[in-house]
Amino acid sequence: MIKLKTLEVDGIGPAIHAMRNPFDSWSKSDTRQGLVGEKDRELSERLSNAGPEHCKHLRLCLAWVEIWAPLYWWKEFDTYRAGVEKLSCSTMHTITKKEFSLDDFSHEHLEKCALNSLKSTIKTLNGYRDYYLAEQDPEKKKGHWWQIIQLLPSSYNQRRTVMLSYAALRQICKQRDGHKLDEWRDFIDWAAGLPESWMIVD
Repeated sequence: MIKLKTLEVDGIGPAIHAMRNPFDSWSKSDTRQGLVGEKDRELSERLSNAGPEHCKHLRLCLAWVEIWAPLYWWKEFDTYRAGVEKLSCSTMHTITKKEFSLDDFSHEHLEKCALNSLKSTIKTLNGYRDYYLAEQDPEKKKGHWWQIIQLLPSSYNQRRTVMLSYAALRQICKQRDGHKLDEWRDFIDWAAGLPESWMIVD
């Protein structure tokens, strides 16, 4: 499971302007009032098709998005660093703030036996959370916290605010196209719905 909420997209106009800097060809720009013109789009696509070193203007287009996704997906996403910034809800500091529920975990593909196992794990997590909240001794309290952290399944959904350049999005979508995880397909569908998404997905 993954949920994506676009917060803001910016920089497309300045990026198109900067794209023409190496050619001293600003007079040929046909982008008006935020709408990318045909000539500018043609040049942008030509530069993008020539490779990452030629489409530097895509680094100036930025998208901010709120993402709720399981830890197993974030582990793959974290391999992307260039053109990506992210701030997460801290698992270490906030894991005991609320009781665990089934909706805190991605479980849409689990069969009955596996789902029952997850429910049992959630019950155990909540038991240790109760111990943690009631415990006064610092050492014992830390021990209960360790049980939660090390038992927490990778299907636990974490929320992060992420900023990505269009250059990073283009690379991610290219590399993850056809991936077996539903989350990547949903991510690519989200990217394809952004303004001027032709810059990202062919």
